[in-house]
Amino acid sequence: MVPLGKLLLQVPSRSVRSLIFRAMSANSGELLINSPKYAFLKELGLSETNLGVFDGEWRANGQTIQSICPSNGLAIAQVKQASPSDYEHAIQASEAAWTVWADLPAPKRGEIVRQIGDALRSKLLPLAQLVSLEMGKILPEGKGEVQEYIDICDYAVGLSRMISGALIPSERPGHVLMENWNPLGVIGVISAFNFPVAVYGWNSAIAMVCGNTVFWKGAETTPLISIATTKIVAGVLEKNNLPGAIATLCTGGADIGQSLASDRRIKLLSFTGSCQVGRLVAVEVQKRFGKSLLELGGNNALIVAEDADLKMVIPAILFACIGTSGQRCTTTRRLIVHQAVYDEVLQKLKTAYAQVMGRIGDALGEHVLIGPVHSQNAVKQYKETLALIRQAGGTVELGGQVLKRPGYFVEPTIVTGIAHDHDLVHTECFAPILYVLKASSVEQAIGWNNEVPQGLSSSIFTQNISSIFKWIGPKGSDCGLVNVNIPTSGAEIGGAFGGEKHTGGGRESGSDSWKQYMCRSTITINHSKELPLAQGIRFE
Repeated sequence: MVPLGKLLLQVPSRSVRSLIFRAMSANSGELLINSPKYAFLKELGLSETNLGVFDGEWRANGQTIQSICPSNGLAIAQVKQASPSDYEHAIQASEAAWTVWADLPAPKRGEIVRQIGDALRSKLLPLAQLVSLEMGKILPEGKGEVQEYIDICDYAVGLSRMISGALIPSERPGHVLMENWNPLGVIGVISAFNFPVAVYGWNSAIAMVCGNTVFWKGAETTPLISIATTKIVAGVLEKNNLPGAIATLCTGGADIGQSLASDRRIKLLSFTGSCQVGRLVAVEVQKRFGKSLLELGGNNALIVAEDADLKMVIPAILFACIGTSGQRCTTTRRLIVHQAVYDEVLQKLKTAYAQVMGRIGDALGEHVLIGPVHSQNAVKQYKETLALIRQAGGTVELGGQVLKRPGYFVEPTIVTGIAHDHDLVHTECFAPILYVLKASSVEQAIGWNNEVPQGLSSSIFTQNISSIFKWIGPKGSDCGLVNVNIPTSGAEIGGAFGGEKHTGGGRESGSDSWKQYMCRSTITINHSKELPLAQGIRFE
C-alpha cells in the first residue's frame, strides 16, 4: 500500500494535488498583491509574504510557496508553511486552549461564534474577492460561500442553547438514567480547494459551540484564504480575551495531513477530498481508534422523467453542471433522461450551453458566468478524460476544448454515446464534463443512479407523485442528498450534508450533525439506599 503521506502528494483531489506552485522566491513587484487592482488583499491583512501558522501567535518555519491565481497563472503572494516543530507547538497550544474553551457555558461559546459571524459580514466582499482570485469561482459564488459561513454561525448560535441530553426511564427503583453530551477536545479539519471557506465554517462553527477547539489545515493551493479567514476569527477571540488557539491554523503539505491523521490528540478528523485519499485517511485514523468525518467524491446524477417540466429542467442542469466550473462535490456528472424526452432535452441543453460559452473568463469579471478550473493539473485531467472518451467511442456534443489564454480555462462539455456502466461514467473527473444517458423508465434510471461507488447527491425532475415517493423511499436513491425538482447542487445549511458509500458517510452542517463533534455519555445515578445488581444477582 502506498503510504498516506506519499499519496497525499500524488493524488489530484479537492484538498490535495500536485503542487504547481513551487517553493520559490519571486520578485515582490511581480506579485498581484502589489497591484492596486487587488487592494482588497491588504484590506484582509495579507502581505507579500505571509506566515501560515496561527496558534495564538503567527509563526512558520517551513518552506515558502507561492499562491497562484487560476484566472491568469500569476503569483498572488507568498506563504511560509508549517514545519514539524510548528505543528507540535500548535497542537499543544490547541489542547491548552481547550481547557479554557470547554469551561465556558455553551451559550457563551455561541456568543463568540455570533461575533465571528458579524466579523465575517464586515469582510464579506473582500474575502469573497479573495476566494475568486485564489480558488477561481466567480464572484457571486465567492460571496455565496462566505455567506454560508455566516449562516452556519447564525445556526450555531441557536444550537448553543439547544444541545440537549435525555432523561430515560430506569427499570430500577431509585435510579435515574440519563444521556449527556460532552465535547471531544481538539477537532482536526482538512478542507478542500473548491470550498476553502465554507467547509471550514460548517465544521468550525458547530464544533466550537459544542466545546471543541479546531485545528485547521486548509488546501495547499488556497493558503491565503485560510490565513485571511483565520485573521478574522482570531480578531474576535482576541477581543474577548480568549486563547487564539481555539481556532488554530497550520498550512502545509502532506506531512501536516499525515500528522493530523496519526495524532491521537486529534479526537475527530474531518477530511474533505478524493475517495482515494479519504480511504487512506480513514484507515490511518482508525489505526489509533480515532474518529473521522469523511466528505469524499460525488459523481452525482440528475434524472429527467418523461413528465418533467423542461422549463425547470434546463436551467437546473446548466447551473448544476457549470457552477464552480464543474468543481463542486455536488456537481451533476451524469444526466439520465427518459427516452421520450431525450432528444428534446439534449438539444435544449446544447443551446443553453452555447449561450454561456461566451461568458467564460476571469473569476472577478463583472459578467462572467464560468471561471477557470483551479489548476494546470485540472486542465490535464480534463484533456486526458476527453481523450479516453473519444477512444471509447463517445461523442463530444459540445465543448471539449482547452482555451488558449492565460490561466486554466476549459469549455464545459456534453458527452453522449458512453454506456451507463462504463468505467469513465463510474469514475468522477473533477472537471465540467457531463455524460448524457438515455433510460427507458424511472426504475431503470434509479438503478443507474445507484450503481456508481459514490453516493453524495442525486435529483429527479418529475410531476408524478408515485415516482417522487419511489425516489425518496427504501428502493429509491441511495445517496445522502435526495432532491426532487431542484438540482444536485445547492444544499441548505439546515440539513445534514454528506453522502453514503464511497462518499464516506460523514455529515456536516445542520440537523443532528453536531453529535459527531461530541461524546455521548450514558449516566446512571443511584439515589436510593439499595444496590440492585444486574441479572438479579445477590452477594450474601
